[in-house]
Amino acid sequence: MTIDFTHTLVVAISATALFDLSEADSVFRAKFAEDPATAISEYREYMLLRENDPLSDGTGMSLVKALLGLNRHMKESDRSPLTEVVVMSRNSPETGVRVFNNIRTRGLPITRHVFTGGESVVDYLEAFKVDLFLTTNVADAQRVIDGQVCAAAILQPPPADAQSPPEDQVRIAFDGDAVLFDEASERVYKQEGLSRFSALEDEKRLEPMNDGPYAGFLRKLSVLQKRLPFRVELSPVRVAIITARGTPAEMRVINTLRNWNVYVNEIFFLGGVEKSNVVRAFRAHIFFDDQDLHLETTAKHVPSGKVPTRGQGFRGQRLERTEDR
Repeated sequence: MTIDFTHTLVVAISATALFDLSEADSVFRAKFAEDPATAISEYREYMLLRENDPLSDGTGMSLVKALLGLNRHMKESDRSPLTEVVVMSRNSPETGVRVFNNIRTRGLPITRHVFTGGESVVDYLEAFKVDLFLTTNVADAQRVIDGQVCAAAILQPPPADAQSPPEDQVRIAFDGDAVLFDEASERVYKQEGLSRFSALEDEKRLEPMNDGPYAGFLRKLSVLQKRLPFRVELSPVRVAIITARGTPAEMRVINTLRNWNVYVNEIFFLGGVEKSNVVRAFRAHIFFDDQDLHLETTAKHVPSGKVPTRGQGFRGQRLERTEDR
């Protein structure tokens, strides 16, 4: 039977974002530059010998568990799940057995998988109706953002000092400009300074901003909130915007959200306050931002994902952990 996922929040996650596969990845990358064939062979042998070994949590694990837990609120009349997770990996099906085994051992209700044997998984995102793609592969995330396929983020390493989110909730936090909203305002700030940015945003406070790469995902979260059997103010899906904006640039954000008809539980207009302190206090399952400056601090405490800038390629981006096996 074919399931209609139109109203389901679908998240695709790479194996290296769901589990900590950094050790296996290092085995592959250590040889790949000098001898790709040998690297593939040694990686295959490494994974086969360890296919029954446990894996530690990756950066995206807590979010995946929380999202899948929302399906307990499904009504008998629901014809599609509230949330769906798809594991997508460049592993072959054979070397992916360790991933399958760990999913089963943990009892994760994930039934859809894509294993491409070295090829990019990006071409399959639309086929699976994906709303958000979480990966450790810089090139794949950039390609998704440039093609406006869906929201995408490069997950940072798991936080060393993780803050546990409240149980029975899903907490997602976003930066504003260049993430939820387009980059036009941020360009003004970078090119003309804070004074001009503030004046222009105040002047345009009744004019909604254009969509950023995460606008569609925020709207899909709004659909999820409305499907749940709770008033939106009491929904277990809690959304926050944490932005460096302050007065008088705040009203344009409020009016844009009203225009989009989406509900956000919390908004923080920081106006110079350190962002990582607020992100930590919110205890998000994940925080999305486009700037390394903020992510370097937030990622120590909260699972964090970098949102690539459209059309920027690899400029200004770190290339660590790019082999998303």
